[in-house]
Amino acid sequence: MFDPHTVSLALLERSAYVRFSLLALSSIFFLVDPFAALPTFLAVTVGADKAKRRRMAGKASLTALVFLSAFALGGQYIFKMFGITLPAFEIAGGIILLLIGLDMLEAKRSPTQEASGDTEAAAAKEDAGIVPLGIPMLAGPGSITSVMVLVGQAQTQWQMVAILAAIAITAAICYLVLGNSDRVARALGDTGIRILVRIMGLLLVALAVQYFVNGMADLGVIAKQ
Repeated sequence: MFDPHTVSLALLERSAYVRFSLLALSSIFFLVDPFAALPTFLAVTVGADKAKRRRMAGKASLTALVFLSAFALGGQYIFKMFGITLPAFEIAGGIILLLIGLDMLEAKRSPTQEASGDTEAAAAKEDAGIVPLGIPMLAGPGSITSVMVLVGQAQTQWQMVAILAAIAITAAICYLVLGNSDRVARALGDTGIRILVRIMGLLLVALAVQYFVNGMADLGVIAKQ
């Protein structure tokens, strides 16, 4: 027999799953941001052939996948081990993401993702796929913070699956973008990359403010919306 109440609950659950999945994918992808890493990747791989660029892109993407997945799976244990509450991490994460987002609005990489001299040091290495391309240029403090906040918010198993899927999709996009860096750079151009980074920065600033507001609401400082 048709039960409107059951159907309504099912639709609400599906809607909540879609919203959380989109939040996880957007927040992780904006922080990893392979497009902003394009200039650095091209500088590091200058003179390399297409096969070597793809190998380095694969190694960097795989490093980001493993590193972020490890924090996702161990996030709850880290919270318990250090006695960190979710509101505290949301507020701290909001501040970190805000700083990164403000740098992205100026179309530049945040120092938390790429410190001065990283590009030169990477170019001098035989294989910079793991460090610094994988860590911290792709999987840096910002993306780790985002993953940890999402893990803290996850209440069900499917939400954890959504977080891990978002990490995997982001890593796959990183491989596609960096592995075809010369073509992507030609298609977008310097202006296109700057515009794209600024748009991501704007969305990231909004996400950072939302994290901060959520933390304050969870602490009871402001009313929950």
